[in-house]
Amino acid sequence: MIINETFAIGLMSGTSLDGIDLVYVCFQNDDAKSFKILHAETIPYSKEWKLLLQNAIFSDEATLQELDITYGQFLGGILNNFISNYKITKIDFIASHGHTILHQPEKGITLQIGNGQEIAKITNQKVVCDFRTQDVKLGGQGAPLVPIGDELLFSEYDFCVNLGGFSNVSYHKDNKRIAFDICPVNIVLNFYANKIGLAYDASGKIASEGKINETLLGKLNALAFYQQQPPKSLGLEWVQTTIFPLIDALETDVPSILRTFVAHIAIQISKVITKNNQVLFTGGGVFNTFLMDEIQQHAKSRISLPTKELIDYKEALIFAFLGLLKVTNQINCLQSVTGASKDHSSGVIFYP
Repeated sequence: MIINETFAIGLMSGTSLDGIDLVYVCFQNDDAKSFKILHAETIPYSKEWKLLLQNAIFSDEATLQELDITYGQFLGGILNNFISNYKITKIDFIASHGHTILHQPEKGITLQIGNGQEIAKITNQKVVCDFRTQDVKLGGQGAPLVPIGDELLFSEYDFCVNLGGFSNVSYHKDNKRIAFDICPVNIVLNFYANKIGLAYDASGKIASEGKINETLLGKLNALAFYQQQPPKSLGLEWVQTTIFPLIDALETDVPSILRTFVAHIAIQISKVITKNNQVLFTGGGVFNTFLMDEIQQHAKSRISLPTKELIDYKEALIFAFLGLLKVTNQINCLQSVTGASKDHSSGVIFYP
């Protein structure tokens, strides 16, 4: 019996700017759950690219249009290297999330750079990208997008939690998928680790040496976002206008900032996954053992950690899956998750 297979590359760049995650995956067409990650790699950003992407939020429209092209060319080059290094010969499509610069869905704005036409031209492959815009046009948050993958690929878990720049969760309730951003994670922890010359707080060691600032913790936990009902999502803008000023006004000691924010993360996540649930945790934050211990202590749930490959590359894998759903014209954006006016198949397809 011949099983039809689809081969795809998924590409993800998260808000924490750790690097570009690439996954080469094979999906069995008759059962998407039967996927196999064949190759996976993270390409770290150079200092120059990190600065460019961090500061792009302050750029004017013309500069952003130029950056969209340049970044698309940059991704195309990275993809070609990945294809060449792993001697990949069969590719049905590439699915790219791009890098989020602006995300203000309440104003109808979301922008992920990484021009799909440039990527298609450079790699000579079909490319699916721009997964968020259509959802925002349909009145949705344009985020989170991963839950359809949680629903169809990881349905054995009660909750799927990702710890990246932000933490987000998805779960099944009342016959529909619910998902939302919980709180910032690495986007804040890394920012303050950078202030003492570190790329990040490895294993949460610095945080473990700090003291909790109870006033700051109380004010963080009292922020209006946490009282809102889903669908809801967070962006860098909110962190810059709300979180950083609040922290900087109340605490200057970096270990204590990290300790307090770890407590904040653990409290917010535990509000969502309390009781004896089976929870799948993925994303770079999982390697922060101090943070994971704090979450475990607060939440008292059964925490499952998958293979390191899945911890690192689940989001890139799911973007490949979103691409598969788009090219086969199946729903990849859920109204129950984003608040859009309907379920739909999102993304734009570009050809070389």
